[in-house]
Amino acid sequence: MLQNPPAVPGMREDEIDTPALVIDLDAFEFNLDTMAAKLAPTGVKLRAHAKTHKSPIIAKLQMARGAIGNCVQKVAEAEVLAWGGIPDILVSNEVVGAAKLARLCALSRIAAVAVCADDGGQVAAIEAAAADAGIRMTVLVEIDVGAGRCGVQPGPDAVALAGRIAASKHLIFGGLQAYHGSAQHKRTPAERGVLIGNAVEASRRTVEQLRQQGLACPIVGGAGTGTFEIESHSGVYTEMQAGSYVFMDADYARNLDETGAPVSTFRHALFVLSSVMSQAQTGVAVLDAGHKAVAIDSGFPTVWQRPGIVYTGASDEHGKLQYGSETAAPKVGEKLRLIPGHCDPTVDRFDWYVGVRNGRVECLWPVAARGGMS
Repeated sequence: MLQNPPAVPGMREDEIDTPALVIDLDAFEFNLDTMAAKLAPTGVKLRAHAKTHKSPIIAKLQMARGAIGNCVQKVAEAEVLAWGGIPDILVSNEVVGAAKLARLCALSRIAAVAVCADDGGQVAAIEAAAADAGIRMTVLVEIDVGAGRCGVQPGPDAVALAGRIAASKHLIFGGLQAYHGSAQHKRTPAERGVLIGNAVEASRRTVEQLRQQGLACPIVGGAGTGTFEIESHSGVYTEMQAGSYVFMDADYARNLDETGAPVSTFRHALFVLSSVMSQAQTGVAVLDAGHKAVAIDSGFPTVWQRPGIVYTGASDEHGKLQYGSETAAPKVGEKLRLIPGHCDPTVDRFDWYVGVRNGRVECLWPVAARGGMS
C-alpha cells in the first residue's frame, strides 16, 4: 500500500508525521556540486548509481550537474528511470531470465540501455533477446577486480568474452565493469589505496590485452563514494559509479582521511525523522523508528546533533535510545533525526522523500523505484 505523504510543502519540520525520510536540501545540493567539482578537472564522467536514491528526480539533478546518466542494479529500476526521462542507463549487474531481458530490450526504444555479463551463457541469452527485439544491445564485461562476487577473471578470460560480444551482430561491446565494492568501506586511505591500486592494474592490463586483439574499450566503469578519487585519477577508469555521496550515511562517515580524521568530503543529507514515543525508564527513550524504518546491516543509526544520546537497539517498530545522567533527556513527542548506517536499504523502506530547507518542508519527491527487485 502506498504510504500517505508525511508532510506538505510549507509545513514546519517538527510537524512532519513520523517516521519519515527527510532530505536536508542544502546538504544534498552541496554534495551534488562537490562531486561535479571534483570530477570536472579529471575528464572522467559520472554515471551516478541510482540504486541509492531510486528517483528520476534526483537522477535529473545529477545530470544537470554533468552526469552522463545513471547506473541501476535491477531492470525494474531501469524502467522507472527510463519512464522518468533518464536517457542513458547502465544495469551494472548481470540480468538473467528471458522475461527480464525482454523488458530490458524494450527500454532501448526510449533510452540508451546497457547491461553487464560475466559468462558466455548470459551473452547468448542477451543476444537472443536483442535479436527477438530487433535491436543491438550494448554489453559490458564485468571483471572481478578483487571483490570476489561477480565478474570473470581479468585478462585473457575477459578478452575472450569481449570477443564473443563483439562478434555478434545483435550486440555491441561497451567496455569493462570493474567495481570493487568491498574496498569502499575500508577505513584507512592505505587500505583503500592498496585494493584499488590492484583493481586499476587489473583493469589496465585487460584494456591493453583488448587493444592487442583489436578491441576498443570505450568504458571502464566502477568506483564508489569511498574510492572515486583514486579511480578518477588512475588514467584507466572513464566512468565513476558513486551513489551514496548524495546522502552520506553513517557507515561512510567512519572512513578516515590521511590525518586519521573522518572523511568530510560530503555532508549528511539523508535522515529518518522519528518521534520519541516513550520515556518511561531512566536513561532510556524509545523512538517510533525500528527495523521497518531504518536499515541496520551497517550498524545502528546515529542521532543527529544530540551528543550523549545513542541508538542501541531496534525491534520491528521501536528504536531504543540510551543516555547518561549528564545528558538532557529527550521528551515524549520530541522529533529526532537519525543518520542511517546504510542509506540504500533505508531509502527502500519509504515511498516519499520530504525535502527540508531552513526548518520548512520545501518539496515531496516519490521514491519511484522503491521495491524494484526484478
